[in-house]
Amino acid sequence: MRLRNIPGSKETIAESGYVVQEPEVQKGRWKELFGNDHPIQIEVGMGKGRFIMDMARLYPERNFVGIEMYDSVLLRAVQKREQLEEELSNLYFIRMDARKLPDVFAEGEVDRIYLNFSDPWPKDRHAKRRLTSREFLKRYEQILDPKGQLEFKTDNRVLFDFSLEEVKEAGWVLVEHTFDLHHEEAMMVGNVMTEYEEKFSSMGNPIHKLIAVYR
Repeated sequence: MRLRNIPGSKETIAESGYVVQEPEVQKGRWKELFGNDHPIQIEVGMGKGRFIMDMARLYPERNFVGIEMYDSVLLRAVQKREQLEEELSNLYFIRMDARKLPDVFAEGEVDRIYLNFSDPWPKDRHAKRRLTSREFLKRYEQILDPKGQLEFKTDNRVLFDFSLEEVKEAGWVLVEHTFDLHHEEAMMVGNVMTEYEEKFSSMGNPIHKLIAVYR
């Protein structure tokens, strides 16, 4: 899907205090930026930012970094945050390609990784671009705390089945998973919905979720 370019988006992002402009400089030093020792959790492909802003609001004892590679999408997140009544000191955004995650976060620096309704990249030749591919799982291994977790949600059953297989083949341990999250009472505890999750579940589409760890 081609994203519409929004004039001025690059300039707005470059001027925003909510966006870390040179994230590579923070590698191994993210807690200095936040000014505390709270665990750092990231959302890769945060879209317009609803999920991670809600998480930052609900969990002030955690630090959050939202990652998005498209200027036009990140712009919407910045605008949405500017409209918030409260200041979220535990949240920053990054405009970057997720393939560069090991350049931005040090070994064991990330406590949890959230992947929400990621692009399915349906063509087989694009499988390596899927955020749950073994290529990306290897990148997550480089930054995730040994006790950290990966959480993935999607309504795309084909992508979910692919992800379950990739997790297994990459040597990760599947902690739990469901093919119908909203009918799994235990896994719904504390669930924070994204825009897509709200939309698709209202249409009757089952939401799939997995939680995995690397050991």
